[in-house]
Amino acid sequence: MQLEGLRLLLVGPLPPPAGGMATQTAQLKRLLEGEGVQVELVQTNAAYRPAWLASVPVLRAFARLLPYLWALWRACGRAQLLHLMANSGWSWHLFAAPAIAIARLRGVPVLVNYRGGEAEGFLARSRRVVAWTLNRVQGLVVPSGFLVQVFERFGWRAQIVPNVVDLALFQPGPARPPGQHLVVTRNLEALYDNASAIRALAELHRTHPECRLTLAGSGPQRAELEALVAELGLQAVVRFAGRLERRELAALLHSADVLLNPSLADNMPNSLLEAMASGVPVVSTRVGGVPFMVEHGRTALLVPPKDPGALAAAVRELLDNPARAAGLREAGLQEALRYTWQQVAPCLAQAYRRCMP
Repeated sequence: MQLEGLRLLLVGPLPPPAGGMATQTAQLKRLLEGEGVQVELVQTNAAYRPAWLASVPVLRAFARLLPYLWALWRACGRAQLLHLMANSGWSWHLFAAPAIAIARLRGVPVLVNYRGGEAEGFLARSRRVVAWTLNRVQGLVVPSGFLVQVFERFGWRAQIVPNVVDLALFQPGPARPPGQHLVVTRNLEALYDNASAIRALAELHRTHPECRLTLAGSGPQRAELEALVAELGLQAVVRFAGRLERRELAALLHSADVLLNPSLADNMPNSLLEAMASGVPVVSTRVGGVPFMVEHGRTALLVPPKDPGALAAAVRELLDNPARAAGLREAGLQEALRYTWQQVAPCLAQAYRRCMP
């Protein structure tokens, strides 16, 4: 990477919860340190101290924000470059915008690493506010061509630096007879529409009674989704695995026959990369950046959002045609090779150099 000795301030969330941006932040820190970069991390989702503050809505915002701002101010005094992991909504206003302002005051160049499939709506609503800070950074990178196009429509030029998949962890498991195990590895939030996966399973059961579904994630919709499972009489074939550690997630994928991604908005989901690297065929909704990272019929099957029937039909196609599933599996394994650190690191190094004087 040829950036040995660079003093980098990395700002972003860490697991738990193990969302896409938090996972990429933790992984990026480890990989950059392996290249000799001196990484200092300021965490945007640090635990509340004392813990009871988490239950007091207004107070908890200040309890997290004030230490965050102080940590930023101090860390900027030691950094040559700030790499900012950013997202839409309040995450931008509370964490990204102050980081850009403080770095500007301290004379530190900023590279914004923007993520999230809801960028277009957020920029349409908040363009003027976002422009005040985004126009003052030295670089903007995004994980997919989808977000490049979104930012272009609002007048900003972005460079692609893809997500990285850990092929040492996510790789095909031991050979086993084909089964009918469906897996979703998204959080239990409305955005990811786990309800459509459950309803798709109900449809599949009419022709494939051996089908079962594992939902690996946590979130506010768990009780609602459990009620839907009970309503459809699927308690015996739906498992809520909760939040899994990375190695547990890799083991779960070894038992999967199809990965479902029923989300309503997306950018470049780690869940698809991890499934492809694990040799698991993917069925996903055709939303946001997903069509930019997989090709329908070659590396995944894509269906419209909020359509359980289409999800079920795509899964049925794979279960009934092992050769079709094998073709997706092999193409997915090859596609995952594009997202190794060896492939991504030069893109990131180039972005860093463009930001620095």
